[in-house]
Amino acid sequence: MKLQSAANRNLRPASRKPKSKGQSVSRSGRWLAGWRRVLNALLVMLILLLGWVIYVQWRVQSPPKMALPDHADVGIVLGASLRGDHPSPGLQERLDLALQLYKQGKFKTLIVSGGRDYNGAKLTEAEGMRNYLVQNGIPQQQILLEPRATSTYENLLFSKQIMDNKGLVSSIIVTHQYHSFRSLDIAETVGLKAPVVSSTPSQVLFMPYHEARETLAYTKWEWTKLLLKAGM
Repeated sequence: MKLQSAANRNLRPASRKPKSKGQSVSRSGRWLAGWRRVLNALLVMLILLLGWVIYVQWRVQSPPKMALPDHADVGIVLGASLRGDHPSPGLQERLDLALQLYKQGKFKTLIVSGGRDYNGAKLTEAEGMRNYLVQNGIPQQQILLEPRATSTYENLLFSKQIMDNKGLVSSIIVTHQYHSFRSLDIAETVGLKAPVVSSTPSQVLFMPYHEARETLAYTKWEWTKLLLKAGM
């Protein structure tokens, strides 16, 4: 019997030691430390994002103040949307500034840049812009069309190609104030020689929307610029 009892004792599963209070606290501490690291990383990202937005908005609200040359080879009017076959009120503001500069003798040749505004449009932005300028007294032969661009980058890249083909060197870029900082940076990146921006404030655009949208557009441009520098 004694031998049997001893054997039975040997067959019993070993009892598990209860977890100590120290082990539970240690595991809980590691869990809290992990969450703190995650929250700290999120806080740093939020601060960086907020700083970036403030920086871009500062640039948007502080357009370049540049002295215009007495005369440039060409004025480049950056496109915006049409309303039917006619420039939208916002685009008319850019065109009216171009008309003013033309009459002041700042340039005698214009490039109007912009592709089709939407599927089914009868005219490109460039064609609508040309028609408006002709109706307001600029001879059609003084206007060069760039009808392919779908972005500010393409506006300026394709306009430079036209300038190179025509032997035009100096330029004045015509756009809105909120758009001028990015436009100038793009112009320099695509290789325009000493570009100058002439910009107009808007009386017709809903500026909180356009200024917020410009933050996203400038962020996208910075990413595109990095890819261009990397040869991609």
